[in-house]
Amino acid sequence: MAAVRWALEPVDTTGQPRVLDLGAGTGKLTGVLCAEGHQVTAVEPDEAMLSELVRLHGGVRALPGTAERIPLPDGTMDAVVVGQAFHWFDQEKALTEIARVLKPGGVVAALWNADDVDVEWVAGFGEVSQSPLGARDFDVTHVMPAHPLYTDSEQATFPHAQRRTAESLVATVSTHSHVLVAPDDEREELVGRMLAYLKSRPETATGEFDLPMRTLVKRQVRV
Repeated sequence: MAAVRWALEPVDTTGQPRVLDLGAGTGKLTGVLCAEGHQVTAVEPDEAMLSELVRLHGGVRALPGTAERIPLPDGTMDAVVVGQAFHWFDQEKALTEIARVLKPGGVVAALWNADDVDVEWVAGFGEVSQSPLGARDFDVTHVMPAHPLYTDSEQATFPHAQRRTAESLVATVSTHSHVLVAPDDEREELVGRMLAYLKSRPETATGEFDLPMRTLVKRQVRV
């Protein structure tokens, strides 16, 4: 919640802000925005994900579309937020299109969740959970670059935690693309390696534990 509130801090909240959840997926961020009392529109290109979002958040206006072609009129949104997806966009086209639908003074904000690798056991898990086909983390340094249609570029990081077990954490990582596309024998070996590591650590060997995480937020204001 703190990360979302900071992301939307420049928005005038005297009314009910109109917020676009762009690349909304199945609606995880949509639910947070609704809980904050915003008037939410969700846009997502994948039909299956959009259907799941509608099932979970039936009162939300949900539309098929992309960051480069947003199915909304000019200047109708107070804010556009993007969870875990901005790095997939064509940056120049997306920022221009987002500026089109934002009101002057509106905010575009991108959020990413990542494990807190400053914690020693979390960093170790990150190493053992990599496969030859890719790592679990990605670099967002150059995502959402400076753009002439925006000002006040800022970013902030917010610590939080998720309650996990060794089995639930491994199950989640097993849904990541670098694991799903691995050959069966390689995937089986990777899953076994992750579980063995967690069972070997006193912080995670038995029962539930907190997985330390960080949310990085980048925001800019429409001129």
